[in-house]
Amino acid sequence: MAEPVLQLSDLAKSFGALRATDGVSLDLRPGEIHALIGPNGAGKSTLIHQICGTLRQDSGTIRFAGQDIGHLGVSERSRLGLGRTFQVSSLASEFSALRNVMLAVQAQQGSSFRFFKPVMSDASLIDTSMAMLERVGLQDRARLPAAELSHGERRKLEIAIALALNSKAFLLDEPMAGMGPEGSKSLTGFLDGLRQEAPILLVEHDMDAVFALADRISVLVYGKVIATGTVDEIRSDPAVRTAYLGDHA
Repeated sequence: MAEPVLQLSDLAKSFGALRATDGVSLDLRPGEIHALIGPNGAGKSTLIHQICGTLRQDSGTIRFAGQDIGHLGVSERSRLGLGRTFQVSSLASEFSALRNVMLAVQAQQGSSFRFFKPVMSDASLIDTSMAMLERVGLQDRARLPAAELSHGERRKLEIAIALALNSKAFLLDEPMAGMGPEGSKSLTGFLDGLRQEAPILLVEHDMDAVFALADRISVLVYGKVIATGTVDEIRSDPAVRTAYLGDHA
């Protein structure tokens, strides 16, 4: 079996008396989508924040691409190839979709952020950024400010930015949130192909999308992983049905 791209071992995080992450161990393997599900308040976002570096774990280890990254900051983890999209969009809303991606391409290349006008005439930078927008189906929306994109389009723009950063793994925090059935169906199809680019740790409440996409599912309840398995194993697990799935199973 191939070495995991991302591996959490006995991760713990407390806020006073609240044990938000309680001995969590899970991994993300090459080519897979590993879904993390659980009720509101289970600690999913807290766990993602620890993986990304916006929160430091109290104990336990986080290994990514073969090295311990628990001591690294957000930007250092990003440069190693840890790509994240956010539950609440973090785009520069006043910038065009194209400019948002161009900033990511510049960061990946290690170049300084040059004056905007010369940058917008840099053909190679534009071509690279347009290629990323085309991959997510936003090439016709390139010149629109991010604020004018639909919710689903903004999520796809975040994925284009993660692609521009040459991510080795994607952490997707509720990408379906706020989408209608058609938008969810479209994004599900896109994510299904994205796993070939890099594995995905998917936090999601849309169980139709989770069951359609996930190779494995981990269920987080009160900061603990109560089960990990295939879709069929999770659907048939009595503890999971009681704690979270109910009729979704």
